[in-house]
Amino acid sequence: MALRLLLLCFLAISLATSEASHDYGDALKKCITFFEGQRSGKLPSNQRLTWRRDSALKDGSAAHVDLTGGYYDAGDNVKFGFPMAFTATLLSWSVIDFGKSMGSELEHALSAVRWATDYLLKASATPGVLYVQVGDAFSDHNCWERPEDMDTLRTVYKVDKDHPGSDVAGETAAALAAASIVFRERDPAYARLLLDRAMSVFEFADKHRGAYSKSLNSAVCPFYCDFNGYQDELLWAAAWLHKASKQRAYREYIKTNEKVLGADDTINEFGWDNKHAGINVLISKEVMIGKAYYLESFKLNADTFICSLLPGSSHRQIDYSPGGLIFKTGGSNMQHVTALSFLLLAYSNYMSHSNQHVPCGGDVTATPARLKQIAKRQVDYILGDNPMRMSYMVGYGERFPRRIHHRASSLPSLTSHPARIGCKAGTRYYLAPGPNPNLLVGAVVGGPNRTDSFPDSRQIFQLSEPTTYINAPLVGLLAYFWAHP
Repeated sequence: MALRLLLLCFLAISLATSEASHDYGDALKKCITFFEGQRSGKLPSNQRLTWRRDSALKDGSAAHVDLTGGYYDAGDNVKFGFPMAFTATLLSWSVIDFGKSMGSELEHALSAVRWATDYLLKASATPGVLYVQVGDAFSDHNCWERPEDMDTLRTVYKVDKDHPGSDVAGETAAALAAASIVFRERDPAYARLLLDRAMSVFEFADKHRGAYSKSLNSAVCPFYCDFNGYQDELLWAAAWLHKASKQRAYREYIKTNEKVLGADDTINEFGWDNKHAGINVLISKEVMIGKAYYLESFKLNADTFICSLLPGSSHRQIDYSPGGLIFKTGGSNMQHVTALSFLLLAYSNYMSHSNQHVPCGGDVTATPARLKQIAKRQVDYILGDNPMRMSYMVGYGERFPRRIHHRASSLPSLTSHPARIGCKAGTRYYLAPGPNPNLLVGAVVGGPNRTDSFPDSRQIFQLSEPTTYINAPLVGLLAYFWAHP
């Protein structure tokens, strides 16, 4: 018995030491740096990942519009508007809620937001039209080449009144509205432009309803199909517009359309396709501080969502791996980990400010401290407290993924190989057993499988590919735990 107690004490001390050892400030810096590696267009002079160079400088020219800039969503060279807008929304939310904890990294976070919103302003510059994608995904995925060498089709896709896309337009409106809050005091003129554009894009999304994956099926599916319907994006956009503008019309829209647009549907989901949990958490803040009692149903939905994540809760709907990682079936599991953890942390703060807790059935209660504990456990797992003892953020820690599924990272840089590498010539680098030559610092990959195993193979893209929407919510999480270790 004494030996068993000694071992348990040793394990507890070791775990506490491991968790306390994380440098959240360094992880935050790297997490934001990652977005520079995803930049498309003309790179600025202060670009930190210097192995990347200018790319896709003629994007939009075929349609006689300027669509340069923005982000490549993952390890390919396509600019998908739907996940890019969601990335911008979550980056903005990270700054809104946790910007005061970002210290010297705040300016870099603002640059990451603006790189996306500058592009979204270009994409929405024509009234009644929204450009939602640059690049033919099938052509792109048939090649393995650097963005700087790209010679695949840069087809431009748009939605309009005859080809609606309320989902992508709604998310774009949400992104612009959220960013307007970020820049309200820092750059009032830019913030006004963002908010005005958000209002017009939302009006277009609401007036001409339909899913963009129906209008543009062969272009966006199966990559970023809208599997969940466009209704949630309309509510999501209205919630952000109300937060940004304080206009009563958006509040009334939310209340009137709450049931029609399914605010309580599948609320244990949150990501680029499904905004339901995010809608309810976002609106709940106003309810908890006493400014929106008439939207109490959103808080009740949010309470149900929170309980669905808690281990031991009779309402739990989320699985955890043996090592303690949130796990949902499908590829790129880390997108769920970071997004759901962000909501846990945000809701914890809202609860703290209003002295609330949520009974979850049995002996389980959601308290602010409990929610923060779960969110921190997920962040620490990503940074190395896991069965593999591996950081899933490139460049953080001594052991991290070296063979990520990412074209620019896996191919020689222009500095080391100035000559062009053609579409199929890059295949040998894709198949090479060695590590990638360029570190995509801060990239968080799709993560381990259900049993906490990770093969570190660029061919298994479901586990080894990073995305902008994995990192975006992690920015807020890391900022908070840097300031509150």
